[in-house]
Amino acid sequence: MKIRKLPKDKLDFFASVVQQFGEVHAPVEQDGKYVFKRLSRWSEARLDYPRTILPPKKYFFPPRETLFQFREGEGYLPCTEGLDKRAILFGVHACDIYALNILDQVFSGKYDDPYYQARRKNVAIIGIDCWPDEHCFCRSMRADFVDHGFDLFLGELGDHYLTFVGTALGDDMVLATGPLFQDVSPEDIDEYKRRSSSKRQGFKLDIEIRDLPEIFEMEYRSEIWDELGEKCLSCGSCSMICPTCYCYDVVDDTQLGSREGRRNRSWDSCLFATHALVAGGENFRKSRASRIKYRFYHKQRGFVAEYGRPSCVGCGRCISVCPVKIDITEVINKLRGVQNAPCR
Repeated sequence: MKIRKLPKDKLDFFASVVQQFGEVHAPVEQDGKYVFKRLSRWSEARLDYPRTILPPKKYFFPPRETLFQFREGEGYLPCTEGLDKRAILFGVHACDIYALNILDQVFSGKYDDPYYQARRKNVAIIGIDCWPDEHCFCRSMRADFVDHGFDLFLGELGDHYLTFVGTALGDDMVLATGPLFQDVSPEDIDEYKRRSSSKRQGFKLDIEIRDLPEIFEMEYRSEIWDELGEKCLSCGSCSMICPTCYCYDVVDDTQLGSREGRRNRSWDSCLFATHALVAGGENFRKSRASRIKYRFYHKQRGFVAEYGRPSCVGCGRCISVCPVKIDITEVINKLRGVQNAPCR
């Protein structure tokens, strides 16, 4: 992997150059929150943000999309509009890149998703370092650093960014700026290590994921799930903002008397009362306790069995949005019989 450094006072110039590779989207502030959107000018970008409301997955797996149209006599007509649109996501945190790597496994597995794959191919990722706040626990989930899944990644280095080049496209972006990027010195490497160590000490939340699937197995009938069921509203907010949740519903949209329409898919949540409802009215998870338990078990137990790691990346979004203050780190630590404590 090639490593260079970029002066921070030249970042706006770099952003103007990379526009030739696609539309530039970055975090912008809206009513005290942050969202990824297309920039009309570079000054809108806020790269020191804690987290966006929706994760970058919305660019690859939209909240709602039409898969195809169908008409009598014509059959099925795939909807491919926008799939070849080239864009650059500028300022993606390591945990969100890690989440995209997880979705890559899901949507390129047994049932390959061509819609996701087409967007992933045409959207470049420029990652950026961040500092943990009171909701972050990505270090515990081993997602505070990534070594793939990005084209460029900007690490904190004082008045420079230590720039990791992850792909040939990322290298093209560096080369397109001419002499803007500089060689890395031994002093730069020492400073990066110092800042990396300081960041590790900045985490306020900590959970232990070693043998966590076994703990879940032993606590399957724990009273904790009933307690959470009484508290949870089944609003699905945690699923909607999760960077790795990938459940969706499929509905055919037709007009009465018509023999044409659209097949749409939209984000779904395992916390919704209708999620496990099947024909005949049978519901495999009627109670809120069973649904919230399923969510935890899928992310921390079932996903580990299938892919070798939890699907949670510790971004803290679910903690920050839950209206009844359900905290995933508190739940896991309670299952382990320990209290939440700052990282040591």
